[in-house]
Amino acid sequence: MSSVSVDKSGKTGENQGDSPLLNQVRNRQERMFSWFRTSPFLIRLTAWEYWPFSIVYIPVFVYWLWLSLRARSFFFFSASNPSIETGGLLGESKWAILKKINPAFLPQTLFVNVADTSAEAVEFIVQSRFRFPVIAKPDVGERGWRVEKINTTAELQDYIRTAPGNFLIQDYVDEPLEFGVFYYRFPGKAQGVVSSIVQKEFLSIRGDGKTSIGKLILQNSRAVLQRKALTEKYGKRLHEVLADGQVFQLVAIGNHSRGTKFLNAGSLISPHVTRLFDTISRDVDGFYFGRYDIRCRSINDLSTGEHLRIMELNGAGAEPAHIYHPGFPLWRAWEVLLFHWKILFQISLENHRRGYDYMTLSEARLYWEKSRSKSKQL
Repeated sequence: MSSVSVDKSGKTGENQGDSPLLNQVRNRQERMFSWFRTSPFLIRLTAWEYWPFSIVYIPVFVYWLWLSLRARSFFFFSASNPSIETGGLLGESKWAILKKINPAFLPQTLFVNVADTSAEAVEFIVQSRFRFPVIAKPDVGERGWRVEKINTTAELQDYIRTAPGNFLIQDYVDEPLEFGVFYYRFPGKAQGVVSSIVQKEFLSIRGDGKTSIGKLILQNSRAVLQRKALTEKYGKRLHEVLADGQVFQLVAIGNHSRGTKFLNAGSLISPHVTRLFDTISRDVDGFYFGRYDIRCRSINDLSTGEHLRIMELNGAGAEPAHIYHPGFPLWRAWEVLLFHWKILFQISLENHRRGYDYMTLSEARLYWEKSRSKSKQL
């Protein structure tokens, strides 16, 4: 047994001969554990939800090829939602989709043409009675690209100056809950199916009265992956110490690629919820398959529609996003994705039988080029 000694300061420790070696080992262990916690590579490696789209979707790509052979078209999905460009898989206009939704469920939304000057656009927004904060987002874009919460006129002018294309301004819906509700309905049927509900938990940190914002970010794996953007956003505030128990929201955009945690809320699916989204969806001409991104005040709003606002409706390219719940098995995620692609295929075939054409190769090329031009600006 090693003896325990007491130094002049009254501190206990291993015998003097062993202490330097033990301290060195401990320091190495602490550095190693710190590296594991703060290494973006290891965080991504150990959680498939962060893996590249091209890897996660390999089985889906193979299944799409098989379905394409059966449909005799690589672009069968374009018939899934006949009133939406490409069925909503690529290059669709958010503004064109929002105009089809009952305005009672929409936040005030304004389409801004990028050809407008900054001064004209700001004046237009002021005349439209928007109040800060507002949400700005590209009319064509995906995965949270360039979606920003704008708090001042100066920030709005900066956004307008750097906007790569036409964009939307929306009232910021300041409700505490955000969900993604996946819905599909077969053509000719009055009732549809809510197959997935995901609840979004915004990227936040909690203070302890001692640790700075910068260090709290390093203790949160999701925040670590956003470290560069958060450093640019908060700058000198990274040295600020939050009060004990104080919750600080780092990102106000409910997108997985921006650090939002997606939680499986499938237990909220009920006949009442389905009836509400049947009512909303039947008003959207030519829509049969996709996901609503909504904010509301309470769980009950999912059944009643009260205080419920739809920020976006995504078509064939939407995912049943509950699969990104932390720890959700990858094999189960593949099952969910393949099931929904089977539904997408069946809806598309039925619409095609009813007279809706599939997208042609030349049309697909145009949308692909438009999408590539946007992705280069990411």
